[in-house]
Amino acid sequence: MTSTSRWLAAALAACACPALLAAPADAWRSSYQPAAHPPTLIRGATALLGNGERLEQADILLVDGRIERIGSGLSAPAGAIEIDGRGKWVTPGLIDVHSHLGVYPSPGMQAHSDGNEMTSPATPQVWAEHAVWPQDPGFHTALAGGVTALQILPGSGNLIGGRGVTLKNVPAVTYQEMKFPDAPQGLKMACGENPKRFYGGRGQAPMTRMGNVAGYRAAFQEASEYRRTLQRHSQRQRDGESQPRRRGRSDAPPVGGGGPLDTPKRDLRLETLVGVLDGEILLHVHCYRADEMAVMLDLAREFEFRIAAFHHGVEAYKLADTLAQEGVCGALWADWWGFKMEAYDAINENIALVDRPEGGCAIVHSDSSEGIQRLNQEAAKVMAHAAEAGMDIPPERAITWLTRNAARSLGIESRTGTLEAGMMADVVLWDRNPFSVYAKADQVFVDGVLLYDRADPRRQPLSDFMLGQEGAR
Repeated sequence: MTSTSRWLAAALAACACPALLAAPADAWRSSYQPAAHPPTLIRGATALLGNGERLEQADILLVDGRIERIGSGLSAPAGAIEIDGRGKWVTPGLIDVHSHLGVYPSPGMQAHSDGNEMTSPATPQVWAEHAVWPQDPGFHTALAGGVTALQILPGSGNLIGGRGVTLKNVPAVTYQEMKFPDAPQGLKMACGENPKRFYGGRGQAPMTRMGNVAGYRAAFQEASEYRRTLQRHSQRQRDGESQPRRRGRSDAPPVGGGGPLDTPKRDLRLETLVGVLDGEILLHVHCYRADEMAVMLDLAREFEFRIAAFHHGVEAYKLADTLAQEGVCGALWADWWGFKMEAYDAINENIALVDRPEGGCAIVHSDSSEGIQRLNQEAAKVMAHAAEAGMDIPPERAITWLTRNAARSLGIESRTGTLEAGMMADVVLWDRNPFSVYAKADQVFVDGVLLYDRADPRRQPLSDFMLGQEGAR
């Protein structure tokens, strides 16, 4: 169990908040169901396991949606499909922790632009999943690039933008059919220029970075008070249930007093923030500068919550040791920089330096409908720049930036992100070393189902939006 998993389990165990105000368990649930498929045995490939290990001439057996075995000389079960992997490479499915596919579809159209609810600086009550358009063609181009899971986040226009959702990258009519079963939701928050520029330009708060922080603190203070109200109500319920009631009145106050148990009014804004305080919702913060990341870590200490990952962090290298000690991941670009002042002080070795300390958690993310198609090449750019700086990063290490570490930040690392027995069979077969500029995904499996095959047009999903459009393939 990773440090993040241990923290999440402890936080959930320690939570004293009642679930009485949360949505019923069957509301907004995942309806994702993998398709039936025969066992599949990939033979003789070079395998990057996603946990820092590499195996040569490896056989990988996929059965009933799971990785059943990895080894050499494996026997194929009856009815299995056998794939010759000699000369090819196998990795876990890639995971993009920062995507806006579905809420900012590609191609972009104003009618489908649903990523920023910029009507208030804090909108924790909105959920990205309620705006996901499954017909976005970007899902399928991402699949062709080996992406098998992705987190869809609201945009960064607000201090608190709303909840994100983790999806399986599968063709579907509804987002519920893509929703990663039981994955924790995320909350998107944003530092810096975006919220102060938009709201300050309208003559309202926040107009400055200190206004940003005042907004975060006010929101979490309100949430803390709401949480205490829920806890008191829950305690009174428990106390009341243990007291005898007056004869003939099942709804009467207990004999010992305490008054009627009025249920607190449900607040959808604060419910999300209480989820962060309780560790049920994982916090993802758009934050570029090192000094602002340090401020956000102080905010987390003040209100006693955890940050799962800083996203974009072009100055994360300046805090690499601190991020590792705090157990916070850095979801970063390979070389985006300079498009605004807070993105100015970037270096091309950023990801490699965040990865370097013991416990470091570096992730390559996209925030782009095009970049998501080439996450492997983004990682390769970092490897090249790191080599020039004297840091030799082998492929088995670099793949962790795209799989295990990404899964860790989303709270799903016990189920996907590595090629190990029992894990989801989210697998990519590459035609060569995936960090070659010429590499292409030959076949992509999600839960053992072959969803993309570069050699077979029938296994190349096409969204309804693209049907009949000239040049769709």
